[in-house]
Amino acid sequence: MLARIDLRGTALPGFRELAGLLPRAATDIDSVLATVRPLCEDVRIRGAQAVREITARLDGVDNEDFAVPQAALDRALAECDPTLRAALEEAIARVQRVHADQRRADVTTEVVPGGTVTERWVPVRRVGLYVPGGLAPLLSSVVMNVVPAQIAGVESIAVASPPQRDHGGLPDPGVLAACALLGITEVYAVGGAQAVAVFGYGAGSCEPVDMVTGPGNVYVTAAKRLLRGIIGIDSEAGPTEVAILADETADPAHVAADLISQAEHDPLAGAVLVTDSEALADAVLALVPGQVAATKHSDRINTALHGSQSGIVLVDDIDAGLRVVDAYAAEHLEIQTRDARAVAGRVRNAGAVFVGAWSPVSLGDYAAGSNHVLPTGGCARFSSGLSVQSFLRGIHVIEYDEQALAGVAGHIDALAGAEDLPAHAAAVRIRQRT
Repeated sequence: MLARIDLRGTALPGFRELAGLLPRAATDIDSVLATVRPLCEDVRIRGAQAVREITARLDGVDNEDFAVPQAALDRALAECDPTLRAALEEAIARVQRVHADQRRADVTTEVVPGGTVTERWVPVRRVGLYVPGGLAPLLSSVVMNVVPAQIAGVESIAVASPPQRDHGGLPDPGVLAACALLGITEVYAVGGAQAVAVFGYGAGSCEPVDMVTGPGNVYVTAAKRLLRGIIGIDSEAGPTEVAILADETADPAHVAADLISQAEHDPLAGAVLVTDSEALADAVLALVPGQVAATKHSDRINTALHGSQSGIVLVDDIDAGLRVVDAYAAEHLEIQTRDARAVAGRVRNAGAVFVGAWSPVSLGDYAAGSNHVLPTGGCARFSSGLSVQSFLRGIHVIEYDEQALAGVAGHIDALAGAEDLPAHAAAVRIRQRT
């Protein structure tokens, strides 16, 4: 089921070459731009009418107004199963606790007497948060998107999620209940690229936003790419992925279950085991078929595990394994080794790291307190997951008095002269005349 890549007995290549040897799903955003571009342009030009027609064509739902009424939000919360409501409330509390510690304080630095630079952290004014509803209604993504935006101080938050024919053209009731629990009253029953276009250009009662965040399929990602610059975005997310670095101390049943749980998301999901133990690899391979057969979405999981984006990588030792997982830069990285905490401390590239036998990715998906909107496709080499910082902008505020400016005027002269920008120097010198 899972292909093997044997890197034992040879020197590992450089990071870029090594990354190219590892299993990974390919996402061809360019291939759908020709479909997404006219759709977004239609929303820009015709607004709500275009949204209605696109939604009817793609989702089989004809909503005259895609704004979700407050009564529907109230009803979803009132009818929410008590066990699910308790789980949502606990997840919200834990995510709030973690993200509250991410809020930055303004800092003022005295560069010289009379000369200061203050870094102010100012929230984005208005954001649009996208919650997928395709293969699975990701109500947990409501929590992961809304909480950091609220803690950052964003004053206007809108949520969009695809309409469901089974729910009268409204988004999934769990998504609506999560919005209601978080006090979100502006919710739209619109999905896919058209949702990003609504946020970017405005349509119906939805005013344009400054930033769009949240995971989505390739069409959502393509729309983000097209509208970037008109809006800010969190990332161009690809298929979800997990890498597990494990040695002979790992429980093969745990490892198999964690690979399967990630493959459950999507036929394109990536599941990669990196290990120096051939015995562990063999045991995991023996357990996977039975665990897959016992779960609901076995067809989807089988497709993901048989795909070129999944596999088992054999390495000489854990040092080599660390080099492999750093080259892979997984969205989710589990460390199931001896001294797992110490090994995790050596990881440089990962969206989130899950340490030890009792910290599976499923915990982070729902209730660890961490955020599950994370960089995919190797982007963890240079970017971070969604956080309070995602919704804050650093603004430098510079304040010098006359004496402080005079003290640096000569250096400005020299630098402006070197760059052949004499008017820069003149703008300082004119202030020095008596």
